Formats: sequence, structure tokens, C-alpha cells
Amino acid sequence: MTLIRALHASALLLSKNGIEDSLTEARLLLGCATNLSQVQIYTQPQQALSTDEKDRLDELLARRLKREPSAYILNHKEFYGIDLYVDSRVLIPRPETELLVDAALDFARNKSLYLKRPLLATDIGTGSGAIAISLALNLPTIKIYAIDISPLALEVAALNCCHHRVIEQVSLVAGDLLAPLLEPVDLIVANLPYISNSEIPSLSPEITGYEPRIALQGGKSGFKCIERLLQQTETKIMTDGCLIMEIGQGQEAEISQMICRHLKNATFSFIRDYNSTSRVVKIAL
Repeated sequence: MTLIRALHASALLLSKNGIEDSLTEARLLLGCATNLSQVQIYTQPQQALSTDEKDRLDELLARRLKREPSAYILNHKEFYGIDLYVDSRVLIPRPETELLVDAALDFARNKSLYLKRPLLATDIGTGSGAIAISLALNLPTIKIYAIDISPLALEVAALNCCHHRVIEQVSLVAGDLLAPLLEPVDLIVANLPYISNSEIPSLSPEITGYEPRIALQGGKSGFKCIERLLQQTETKIMTDGCLIMEIGQGQEAEISQMICRHLKNATFSFIRDYNSTSRVVKIAL
């Protein structure tokens, strides 16, 4: 079987089984099975697959048909222009979280203009380390405490920090929200669980069957972790600091009330994603 036939056959199989964007997914799986780049697949369409490559492709397709996410199958996800190792120990980084990084970088660069020391930040619920590593690579003098309650997630974050050579900038810390933070910071970034427990079963099988529940479930209301973070913030952030969080669709009103309740002197604004949904809240203290 040639590459082009394998690509089309794989895409058709995935499509018939309800996998969206089947051509892209087929191309990624074919590249993994053959160790060829996407460019090579398209420039060498008549190259034949070996028996081992065909068997490997069949194995990868079988996993995807069970609705295992491609990111876990490939152990790879691109985020903010960097390659990250991911597996089922961590949530797969989403494109919308890049808005959080944009907002954090904007604050950090402006703040650093008049600071006479390195800017201190913490990434709460770091998971794969996606946010912390993105900040570190774009701000060479920043110091980041990357905190997660899951030791398994921190194992993945450590792999990614070593790969991207940011271990001097990013300190991985096990703990619950801001509790392990020993000094106030200038910037808090957080992508915490914000899905209510009752909503979880309605999510796609890729999410419910494979991604870690601890990174998804926000309690009965969806705000359990977020409200606890807001309660802890005042004692863990410096004057003129900033808290930037990702939030769920339709949560703007509730989040606004919580901020007013727990951070009475704060000012805040929401950042919308490409679907005009409020996705990130930026809180100045």
C-alpha cells in the first residue's frame, strides 16, 4: 500500500466512525507509523509502506477508533509554538489557553519595565507545564513556581521543563493551589477545573474516557477550585499584582460575583476567544 492510499483509507475509516477532522488525524497517525514528516507524506505519495509500518498504522488507528485522543497516542501536543510531551497523566493543552499566555506575557512585560528584580510568577494547576514553559521561554528572567496537586502531572511537567531547558526558571512544586507558595508573587496564572461534575458525562468520549478527572471536575457548581483560589489570593500576591484565569463558557456573571466577594479592591476584565466567548479573566490587585 502506498502512502497516499494509506492516508485516504485511514481518513475514510476515521470519518465513518465519527472522528472529526479525519484527514488531519489520519495524516498525523500515518506520520507516526512511518516516521515521516507531513511534508514527506505529501511529496512522496507513491512510496510503499513496509509490513511493519502497515501493522503499526493499524495499531494506531485501532487506538483512535476507541476514542483515545491523538495527542496521547502520539505523546505530542503543540502549544504556543512549542512541542510538549503529553500522556494520560495530564490534561491535553487547548488552543484557547494560549489567550491566557498572551495576557500573562502582556502583564509581565509591562511590569518588568520598572521592576529592579526578576518578576515572580506562579502557574497553578500546571499539568504538562505548558503555561509555565511558554512564559519562561518568552521571558528569560522570570521565575515561576509551577504548582500541581497531582504528582503524576508533575512528572510530565518535569520531562517538558528538561526538554525545553527551563529548569533554572521553573520550580515544580507539589501542593494544593496557593498553599505551598512561600512568598508573594507578582503574577498568578491558573487553568483550574471549571466543569461541574454533572456535566462531565456529556463530554466527548476522548475526554471522559482518557483525560484525568482531577483536571476536569470543578465540583458541584464548577467553581470549587476557582473560589478557593480567589479566597487565597490576597495573601499570596504583591501590590499591583495580577491574577489571570481561564474560565468556562457562560461563567462570566458568577466569576464576577466571586471576585467582588473575595477581592473587593480588585479591578477585572474578561478576554474573549475567537467565538466571542469570555475565556480569560484578568484581575488587577
